[in-house]
Amino acid sequence: MKTTLLVMTLNEIDGMKAIMPRIKREWFDQIIVVDGGSTDGTIEYAKQEGYSFYVQKRQGFRHAYFEVMPLVEGDVIVTFSPDGNSIPELIPELIEKMREGYDMVIVSRYLGKAKSDDDDLLTGFGNWLFTKTVNILFKGDYTDAMVIYRAYKKSLIYDLELDKDKWYTTPEKLFSCKISWEPMLSARAAKRKLRIAEIPGDEPPRIGGERKLLIWRWGASYYFQFWRDFFIWH
Repeated sequence: MKTTLLVMTLNEIDGMKAIMPRIKREWFDQIIVVDGGSTDGTIEYAKQEGYSFYVQKRQGFRHAYFEVMPLVEGDVIVTFSPDGNSIPELIPELIEKMREGYDMVIVSRYLGKAKSDDDDLLTGFGNWLFTKTVNILFKGDYTDAMVIYRAYKKSLIYDLELDKDKWYTTPEKLFSCKISWEPMLSARAAKRKLRIAEIPGDEPPRIGGERKLLIWRWGASYYFQFWRDFFIWH
């Protein structure tokens, strides 16, 4: 099983310097820093440290994923944010869980005693609501359906049609934003009854940089996707 770590960045120089030295390169077959056009030295730091990096051409998380996929060599992808919200020491456990034969393993901020120090009342309620919706509509068993920190088989991107623009363009036009594919990945994996697991993992406060959440627009877009998938995606 070959593994690729995708480190998703946009002006995260403080987080990169604090977090990346804690990630051992031998944990992965490939590490790619995927950058959204940083101007704070993030790209220069990645280059200085010898990481492969890709600067996306189109704005938005999903375009970053779409564009970098031809470079991904792993059978399993781990998506990771170096802003301090993701604890890198959980990576070996995450990969080991994938080796047990799961299609996807999520580092849940709400499983067992895990907690999020980055949540406020609104984001905490939103994460609960979206996860509850996925569980009800698609008969899932998630405690955290939204988080980026997870590992999954690369083949799921194509099997679940995450690579198709048509599943994103309508909500993005309706709500004037660019969205990612983690919520839809969770929903469709549950609908397909794939083998999914979670491990607990705290979400510490972010390190430097700016929070990039578009809470209302992203929330509306993802909710639109959930209900559309419930009725029409097979």
